[in-house]
Amino acid sequence: MSPTFRSLHVRNYRLFAAGQVISLSGTWAQRVAQDWLVLLIAPNPGVALGITTALQFLPTLLFGLYGGVLADRYDKRKLLIGAQAAMGVLALLLGVLDLTGAVELWHVYALAFALGLASVVDTPVRQSFVSELVGPDDLPNAVSLNSATFNSARIVGPALAGLAITGIGTGWVFVANAVSYVAVLAGLTRIRTQELWPSSRQARAKGQLREGLRYVRERPQLYTPLVLVFMVGTFGLNFQITLALIAKQVFHTSAGSFGLLTSCLAVGSLLGALLSARRKGPPRSRTMLTAALAFGVLEVVVGLAPSFTAMALLLVPTGIAVLMFTTTANALVQLGAAPEVRGRVMALYVLVFLGGTPVGAPLIGMVAASLGPRASLLIGGTVCALSALAAAAFLARARELRLEPHLVRWHPHVHVRTAP
Repeated sequence: MSPTFRSLHVRNYRLFAAGQVISLSGTWAQRVAQDWLVLLIAPNPGVALGITTALQFLPTLLFGLYGGVLADRYDKRKLLIGAQAAMGVLALLLGVLDLTGAVELWHVYALAFALGLASVVDTPVRQSFVSELVGPDDLPNAVSLNSATFNSARIVGPALAGLAITGIGTGWVFVANAVSYVAVLAGLTRIRTQELWPSSRQARAKGQLREGLRYVRERPQLYTPLVLVFMVGTFGLNFQITLALIAKQVFHTSAGSFGLLTSCLAVGSLLGALLSARRKGPPRSRTMLTAALAFGVLEVVVGLAPSFTAMALLLVPTGIAVLMFTTTANALVQLGAAPEVRGRVMALYVLVFLGGTPVGAPLIGMVAASLGPRASLLIGGTVCALSALAAAAFLARARELRLEPHLVRWHPHVHVRTAP
């Protein structure tokens, strides 16, 4: 089997990944259909879309860390079955309301919040469950393939939703997404539990959330990637805002052109995930730091792009860099955490990755409004690049590395050795 797809030799992972391909495509399709439905029924669509998005992410900000506690305390496979089934029921309910003409805006709000509550359990459990499916040797590859699956669905799902909405309406998109969860549930129920790499479950006790935070705080190899993920996610990954403004205000193009820019970034992200999957051996901090630095520099270059075509082409390597960064950081955090706290650590990872969006998006939006859309890319990229350099310097100091200049044949160079 190709090194890129070596995790697929594990039967349990094949079942899991196959279900994810189908379900995630349905999830992305539902996101498009849900936004379109809000545009159709809301008296003030702009405000309503913002409220819907906020309600869907609010549970992660409020309760996301508790999802990690549950992941460490209970059987992850059973938790996933419950969470995925709940998501399927919510999608079906929204579809029925839409198809019968009974749907109202408050229905969408309530179901978006309920979907966010299910995600509080689903996301950290799904992230940490991968290590139980493949074991430590194949974990970096499995994480990369998960990212490839996610980005493939991000390309396919919205495209299918656009065709379906035009042809048969939003209601059937929700129903189709509900049906897609059957694939996930079928895969999870067919997993051979005796072939898993189970982590020891933690008995119910007080202070488990604080214990997880303290565990991360005491390990630079864990909190450094988390801080860097927060900085990149908060200030760099706001393309849904910046690209829309660039397309409309700088190049004066249509929504289709904005979609093209988004697709170029998604294609690069898919390529980055596949390249990450080809890597052999354990993930390395050097790869994470290099990718973060490259992403920051490329985002600055994208902000300086002289034409629409140049920007579209530059977004492909930008997508590659950011996925190389996120997949490596994810694998470093998973492998760096002990199995008994991995759920809580991954919940923190999800929180810092998604939690920065409500902070960074308004800031980037204000920068774009006052200084122009290009400035938001230039500033965001600069912050990411400087954060990568600061993280590299911190890790070097934490590992007690010392830089010593030497002269060999009259050519200066730098020799790195461990300090006594």
